[in-house]
Amino acid sequence: RSDMPVTQFNMKYVETAGLVKFDFLGLKTLSVLAMAERLIRQRGIEIDLTTIPLEDEKTFKMLSRGDATGVFQLESSGMRDVLRKLQPDRFEDIIAVVALYRPGPMDNIPSYINRKHGTEKPDYLYPTLEPILTETYGIMIYQEQVMQIAQVLSGYSLGGADLLRRAMGKKIKQEMDDQRKLFVDGAVERKVSANKASDIFDQVAKFAGYGFNKSHAAAYALVAYQTAYLKANYPVEFLAASMTFDLGNTDKLNVFRQELQRLKIDLLPPDINKSEVVFSVERATPEDKGAIRYALAAVKNVGAQAMGLVIEERTAKGPFKDLGDFAMRADPRSLNKRQLENLVASGAFDGLEKNRAKLYESLEILLRHASAAAQDRVSDQVSLFAGVAAASTPTIPLRDRPDWPIMEKLQYEFDALGFYLSAHPLDAYGKSLERIDVVESANILPLLTASGGSKRIKLAGILVAKQERTSKSGNRFAFVSLTDRSGVFEITLFSEILAQTRELIDSGQPLLVSADARAEGESFRLLANNIEPLDKAVANAVTGLKIFLNDDAPLPHLKTLFDQQGQGRGKVRLILDIDDQEVELALPGGYQINAGMRSAIKSIPGIVDVRDI
Repeated sequence: RSDMPVTQFNMKYVETAGLVKFDFLGLKTLSVLAMAERLIRQRGIEIDLTTIPLEDEKTFKMLSRGDATGVFQLESSGMRDVLRKLQPDRFEDIIAVVALYRPGPMDNIPSYINRKHGTEKPDYLYPTLEPILTETYGIMIYQEQVMQIAQVLSGYSLGGADLLRRAMGKKIKQEMDDQRKLFVDGAVERKVSANKASDIFDQVAKFAGYGFNKSHAAAYALVAYQTAYLKANYPVEFLAASMTFDLGNTDKLNVFRQELQRLKIDLLPPDINKSEVVFSVERATPEDKGAIRYALAAVKNVGAQAMGLVIEERTAKGPFKDLGDFAMRADPRSLNKRQLENLVASGAFDGLEKNRAKLYESLEILLRHASAAAQDRVSDQVSLFAGVAAASTPTIPLRDRPDWPIMEKLQYEFDALGFYLSAHPLDAYGKSLERIDVVESANILPLLTASGGSKRIKLAGILVAKQERTSKSGNRFAFVSLTDRSGVFEITLFSEILAQTRELIDSGQPLLVSADARAEGESFRLLANNIEPLDKAVANAVTGLKIFLNDDAPLPHLKTLFDQQGQGRGKVRLILDIDDQEVELALPGGYQINAGMRSAIKSIPGIVDVRDI
């Protein structure tokens, strides 16, 4: 129950009773801006978003490229396309697109762009209206322009002009007829012909039905500009703040991860000794470009409160020296096995134990030590080792387990984070995907925009989810979600394709999908027409491998691997760096080249790189 007086009456009746309706909008973006400012100040840079220049060239160049991911009001694909065509170079352009990019006024966007670039002549309706409409190239965009036109052309008072605006918005015939007479009569008194005045009234009335309040648009445009300014000038801090306020949304985090890759900003893995609860910025030096450290609270099913307690302990007594130290200091009441499993799977404990499988299988042992240590603290018992230095901690007897193979490790990581962070299973295919014309999912919408809205494309991916359903006609169909290096995408499989490929889809192996893609507003739809194993598809595209080594230490491991792999058509060349010179050796015979072989080679210590021939 609240002490605030509240009404459930319609706003129109409330206003008639003498009250005023206000909208109070809570914007997550304002919290993003505040956090970004704090992160920037931590670098010793003073910034006040209320005083930043509104003509920053770097900001407008970024927006003109359509680089608006994370920018308030401007990040949709359609809006980015408008920005690329518009090439905004003044704050007024941002106000205009915020007001125009809505159903109705959106039809005026091409004219606004053409008039800005001088390929279409502005129409100001009447000479005395040019000062009112020149800012928007003769296009009525704002409600304030309607009111100014009524004042200048027909002698309306400010209050009368507001009544005109409201009458046009409501479109009540009697009110419109009354206002038309006032408008035309006032214009005739100022030497405007009745026909011209009536024509202008019709044009103004047509616009007024969807006109936007300029002060409203300007307020939104200012927040849009502030986010764009931060992204253009302080991208690391801005994106760290943006990710923090979406840390529970893995789809959005994946979008930001792609943006970091595009901007060549490192996203560092979660680390129990370096990560904060939220996303944070790390720099080796103040001049360093900086990287973003993954938030502990963004790991699935761990909880911000529990991670906050871990970080409080770390802040108070220093980093955790080893697993024993962590067990001695962690609070087992706030940490359970499920939380620790996801932290281990995400790589957060790699700094204390690199073998994730060994630690994952030993978490019950770790928790027993943590519980025993907590009981000792509560009962204030003096241990047998009280005289030993405080730095001495027990060694946790981990179970002896080989580490997970790379593909299994990546799957655990995906389950803990919602996407692949340290690597992606498709990385193992090198340049093979380009050779068979595979499209990255992040490029689908731009490709469709350039292709008239539809195109048959090839996509590669790993299955992450499948939903089978039955149509009204009784046929089975499915929605299949795949992940590639740039995100997760969904494909529809109708009954025939589903029946042909169900076993393949469920096998867990990487897939190559031929799909008909169609743009649908800000998204797209994919309909599969063929699915095959990716390994089979790339087999004919690669003739061999180049393996780069620092020295000859990996050679015995490579020999063992090649002996196990079996013969094939692929040629292998070894590139050794000897005394700063590359020496190339061609191995005799041929070998089977596939993703598993690439991954196995890359996991051998001393291997620098593996490239397709």
